[in-house]
Amino acid sequence: MSETGKNRSEQVPSILSKVNIFKGDRVLWVIVAILFVVSLLAVYSSVAKMGYSPYWKPSTSHYLRNHIFAIIISVCALFVAYLVSCRLYRRIATLLYLGALALTVMAYIPGISHATNGAARWISIFGFPFQPSELLKVATILFLAQQLAARQKVIRTLRIVPSLNPFRWSRPEQKQIWLTGTCPILVPVALSCGVILKAHTSSAVLVFIISMVMMFIGRVKVRELLKVLGVVAIIGAMLVVFEFGRTQTASGRVGTWISLWTESQADKPVRDLTDTERAMIAIHDGGVVGVGAGRSVMRAKITHPESDYIFAFFVEEYGIILAIFLVLLYLWIFYRAIRIFEHCEWIFAGLLELGLALLITIQALAHIMVSINLLPETGQNLPLIAHGGSSMLCTAIAFGIILGTSRQIEQETLIPEKNESSFLSRG
Repeated sequence: MSETGKNRSEQVPSILSKVNIFKGDRVLWVIVAILFVVSLLAVYSSVAKMGYSPYWKPSTSHYLRNHIFAIIISVCALFVAYLVSCRLYRRIATLLYLGALALTVMAYIPGISHATNGAARWISIFGFPFQPSELLKVATILFLAQQLAARQKVIRTLRIVPSLNPFRWSRPEQKQIWLTGTCPILVPVALSCGVILKAHTSSAVLVFIISMVMMFIGRVKVRELLKVLGVVAIIGAMLVVFEFGRTQTASGRVGTWISLWTESQADKPVRDLTDTERAMIAIHDGGVVGVGAGRSVMRAKITHPESDYIFAFFVEEYGIILAIFLVLLYLWIFYRAIRIFEHCEWIFAGLLELGLALLITIQALAHIMVSINLLPETGQNLPLIAHGGSSMLCTAIAFGIILGTSRQIEQETLIPEKNESSFLSRG
């Protein structure tokens, strides 16, 4: 290995350096392994209510087998994504994005989709339920990284927001804005958020936030980003007024969240407690060291302890000390991604892995903040831990891409495309 290669290898800490298959950032490999183990323990304990409930016929061993199967499939997907070159990801970005978008649209077609909690989210692929919006999150980040990287030479002067007056769109300068900025960068993000919004408002907001951060890192002019925020604020207000999609549900959750902070809950009957209140009780009961594995009480009283509130359930059984360690693991993921980004010589790869790390970290923090009532209920689960095959699979793919990027940096095979500059600092 060259001297440069040695330096890079030293900059990416290795605790599995003797295991040849685990190239790249070994710290991330360890974190991923820990999260899979935590997932197995937490989900098996949390689904006990299903195994012993008269409304659920399968036993807890049935759910354990399903979750183990989901973990095995996810690990395989992670390794496949890890071994694929970033150059191939760049070439198939458009195809993957269009495919994920089409699958998400299919989830709204009667006869194809399956509804959960009043929202069409699932389709059946080879007999297995799949939530395509999870794949669309990853595909949107991939496509946006491709488009931003391809325009780095002109990004400082690029306009992405056309005139708000449609009668001006026929003018040459407006056509140029649509052609070079709006359609390749802004429209795909808007389409992704639009098709996700109807079934999962918080996921649409998550995709929008990450896209804005990626555009900022990708050097889109701040003035253009402020214009985007203004337009989105207007559209958001209109959606709430006309109750599009699940905005009514979202508004109700915000109202409930506000009432928990502003109104006394002392006289509320136990049966009327919200899941968030039950989650906070679980966290309180867990204390410093927890009540012990398999001894949770609140798992039987929270609607979805295995997904929407698995962090609160984890605190109850394992205590606040291990819960803080779990939070630090997610923050550590983002820190490792920043380190990889700093050593990445290709704009596309850097934006891609950092966008995916943002997706994992922000989703994890959103889930945790809901459990402690710092955010309204979002329905975001804890990445790579919560029960849910689609989410785990797509999160594993995201981890595989991040680890694959770090592997290519270590092996000095992360070569930019000829039509792209090597560094973000270059014009």
